[in-house]
Amino acid sequence: MSDAKNPKSTAATAPLTPREVADSYVDALVELDPITGTYLGVPESHSRLPDFSPSGQEALARLNRDTLLRLAEAEALPGADSDAERRCARLLRERLTAELAVHDAGEGLRMVSNLNSPAHSVRGILTVMPSETEADWAAVARRLRAVPAALEGYRASLESGLAKHLPAGPRQVSTVIGQLGEWIGEGPGGGVSWFADFAAQGPEAARDELAGAANEATGAVRALRDWLRDVYAPGIEGAPETVGRDRYARWSRYWNGTDLDLEEAYAYGWAEFHRLLAEMRAEAEQILPGADTPWDALRHLDTHGQAIEGVDAVVGWLQSLMDEAIDKLDGTHFELAEPVRRVESRIAPPGSAAAPYYTQPSLDFSRPGRTWLPTMGETRFPVYDLVTTWYHEGVPGHHLQLAQWVHVADQLSRYQTTVGMVSANAEGWALYAERLMDELGFLSDSERRLGYLDAQMMRSLRVIVDIGMHLELEIPADSPFHPGERWTPELAQEFYGMHCGRPADFVESEMVRYLGMPGQAIGYKLGERAWLKGREAARAAHGDAFDAKAWHMAALSQGSLGLDDLVAELSAL
Repeated sequence: MSDAKNPKSTAATAPLTPREVADSYVDALVELDPITGTYLGVPESHSRLPDFSPSGQEALARLNRDTLLRLAEAEALPGADSDAERRCARLLRERLTAELAVHDAGEGLRMVSNLNSPAHSVRGILTVMPSETEADWAAVARRLRAVPAALEGYRASLESGLAKHLPAGPRQVSTVIGQLGEWIGEGPGGGVSWFADFAAQGPEAARDELAGAANEATGAVRALRDWLRDVYAPGIEGAPETVGRDRYARWSRYWNGTDLDLEEAYAYGWAEFHRLLAEMRAEAEQILPGADTPWDALRHLDTHGQAIEGVDAVVGWLQSLMDEAIDKLDGTHFELAEPVRRVESRIAPPGSAAAPYYTQPSLDFSRPGRTWLPTMGETRFPVYDLVTTWYHEGVPGHHLQLAQWVHVADQLSRYQTTVGMVSANAEGWALYAERLMDELGFLSDSERRLGYLDAQMMRSLRVIVDIGMHLELEIPADSPFHPGERWTPELAQEFYGMHCGRPADFVESEMVRYLGMPGQAIGYKLGERAWLKGREAARAAHGDAFDAKAWHMAALSQGSLGLDDLVAELSAL
């Protein structure tokens, strides 16, 4: 990185503003976390992996504490109260404080999740590395050879958690053991390891080096799998699956950027459940008259509705869907810079969680934004589910927001537009984007609209079951399911499966996800509510002069914010 974008080069001679403190933090973070560096497009990061051990985690915490001290000094400088500096300082303080609360509670010593763990980060980063030149593949080989040390550090943290009586949930552990087995080619289908298959894509001249490096990575994953199975799983047997109110509040702050009224959020989830159920019934009647439930109509669509046949075909179809959305929205509801118009459709690697996902472009756009579809072994893909999901993951959802953040990073700070992201802000925008496409008439038939409503229902279910089971709340009297009882993970999975059009393996994967990432899944619906509140307040303030295109672009160009701050800033646009 050049000195022009590296505040560390001037730190010794001039006081730093809050935004410079924030970007200096990004520079220091990249040194400690090369995975973040690769996501940002820093070439020096590509061959390394982080230290996931307790000492590595403490180094990150020390950086956070030191940065908070430097931020306090910066805020005392003249000009630090400008809107730009104030927003950045507010975000930086909130994020680092939330991260420290998670660290100080020892959460990093029991980080086992089917979606969000050091092991998943180690594999996932390989899929976004540059792979065009022999030098790129040499970096891949060095990173593969770094896998054993990285996973040994992760294991050391889990061992420390065991010693301190900080267990992960048994369901998380058993699920991850299965995932790791699939990665090394020992899953139900057998075959070669994912790492060997990945390395085989490299150039012929580097094939032997890559194969050896992949073998080392595979061996390290196998060793972790065996240890989890033989030592860790017996050691945490009988541990609770849910986290309780105190841990949940801490994680909810981390994912949502604010301290939520959890009972109010739970009631909102139920209100949305009842509203959406009525809409779904009306739409289902257009598809399968007389259907007992909307999900009967969706099951009918699974075999009789519009569908894309074949994995290669679905990749192309999803790409065309995003390209079409860009062409129709650009200039009418958004004003997109040329780099933002580029987004790629990809298939997720085997052994991923069931949910599709998006990866942000690098800061120089050399790696574009990408959407990823886990096929879960399927070759037929119903359109009713794909359309709204790709409006969420791609355009106008995650891609337009996160790529726009990259585009304006030099006007804000790299921190605000990259590592400072608040999950509920981004997920809330993506769910708002689905609703926007419905408002604009893009869900042109009952199949696509019922799929959209089902996706909305799924996010409402998340609020209900995620808060309900972790806090063991009572199921309301007007619930169609076990009124008066208290939530358990088993009841949550049964309820979710009854009111969701997804297959059983998806429902299972989702429940494991909620148990392992408490407070994250509620941010979709609560984040959407924040975006809607902000839009309605801005529309009320401007009246007939409200310009939706201008509002969208201003909203997408402000960088990350927690939910309370998001509503305030959107309302003022």
